[in-house]
Amino acid sequence: MSRPLDAYNLHLFAVTAREGSIARAAARAHLAPSALSRRLADLEAALGGALLVRSPRGIALTDAGQLVLARAERIDHDLQRLASDVQALGNEVAGTVRLWANPSAVIGALPERLQALRKRFPRLSVCLHEGNTADVLRACLDDRADAGVAVQTDTPPGIDSWAFASDPLMVVLPAGHPLARQRALRFEQVLDHPLVGVQAGGSLDQTLSQRAAALHRPIAFAVTVNSFDAVCRMVEAGLGIAVVPESAASAYAGTRRFVRRALDEPWAPRQLRVVALRKTPRPRAVQALIDALQAPA
Repeated sequence: MSRPLDAYNLHLFAVTAREGSIARAAARAHLAPSALSRRLADLEAALGGALLVRSPRGIALTDAGQLVLARAERIDHDLQRLASDVQALGNEVAGTVRLWANPSAVIGALPERLQALRKRFPRLSVCLHEGNTADVLRACLDDRADAGVAVQTDTPPGIDSWAFASDPLMVVLPAGHPLARQRALRFEQVLDHPLVGVQAGGSLDQTLSQRAAALHRPIAFAVTVNSFDAVCRMVEAGLGIAVVPESAASAYAGTRRFVRRALDEPWAPRQLRVVALRKTPRPRAVQALIDALQAPA
């Protein structure tokens, strides 16, 4: 075979054979007859033999033409089916998406939004990893996560970001604590008492340490644990008080054994953001995840 086969030329040959006329086939294919004739000649050259007998009364197929017609119609059908299958696949939201989220999101608004996503797209599953904000951003940058939820921070280049939820910091105290009589607390007041810390070196731990340093005050951690539920259990036992996100306070300190108070500081309000590596276009499943994360449950 001296030339590569062109699938479109095969399609045009099948149309011509069915019409029995180059003029009618050209009109059907929206081509000039001369352009169609050239494409048919290219096909014959590629196959190395005549496929058509041309005459003033129209065209007839050679034996080779009869063979090629049967194959061309089958190939044409397969190609149309392939295009249809690809289009159907492109319109379906299915498969597995990789989501990384920080603990505040996991115990806050995330479960309800994932439930809404699954209800709308039952064939879509989510592989969820929990990590701090730095972990989430790194996973997105390394393309190990399709999307993430993290505390708002300086967004690295190449990362897109959207609003997820507000999750301000507040103070959790055991019932009967002297500070419980106040409706809101300054951080200076909090530092006068033993604290329960969470995730040493994590984003919240770093924030509190930086704010204490700005006040030239030490932090007296009675105990440091690795999860917000453990923080609240330690507070409940009287080991100290804690600064935690509102999501954690609502999830783990909602009984009468606790008192929750606003943290009256300009840095207490926190925003959680949806983050993802910048890609154009995004797979439909990933876009569906990002859309669901932005929608209030």
